[in-house]
Amino acid sequence: MPLYRLDSLQNVTADAADPQPLSPDEDAAWRALTRIIVALPRIMDADLLDRAKLTLNEYLVLMFLSEAPGRALRMSELADLVQISFSGLTRLIERLERDNTVRREKIAQDGRGSRAVLTDAGFARLQSAWPAHLESVRRIVMDHLTGVDLPALTAALTAIIDDNPPSNRRSR
Repeated sequence: MPLYRLDSLQNVTADAADPQPLSPDEDAAWRALTRIIVALPRIMDADLLDRAKLTLNEYLVLMFLSEAPGRALRMSELADLVQISFSGLTRLIERLERDNTVRREKIAQDGRGSRAVLTDAGFARLQSAWPAHLESVRRIVMDHLTGVDLPALTAALTAIIDDNPPSNRRSR
């Protein structure tokens, strides 16, 4: 049932909050956005696995580490960047450690924290995967955004996440 058709809702009471129904265009945009939120990571994951033998989250970890000073980030900061739970990141880092693409180090200043560090082998693996990932991003996403105001889209999407920061406390 469309979210813009208030008359189609069942059991709406006078005491219920009075939400503003979505317009047909808003409803269509919302539905497309929810579909892409679920589908795009799966599509990109399958494509990257097939072409570069990396999952999308593995690629993102390597990418964020490559951009960080000293190619290292606190595990909690990396979990926030990749948008996965801390336990999910721990399992992912363990897999990457077995491949010698990342290593974990204790942080001397606090004694409890640790950081992930991109190894030279990990950087080489990222460099090797980058062309396939770039081609995938272009083919799967960017080619469909021709004529779209990309700065406006970027600003809108960034505002959504900045105004509603997710919590990594729950598992995903």
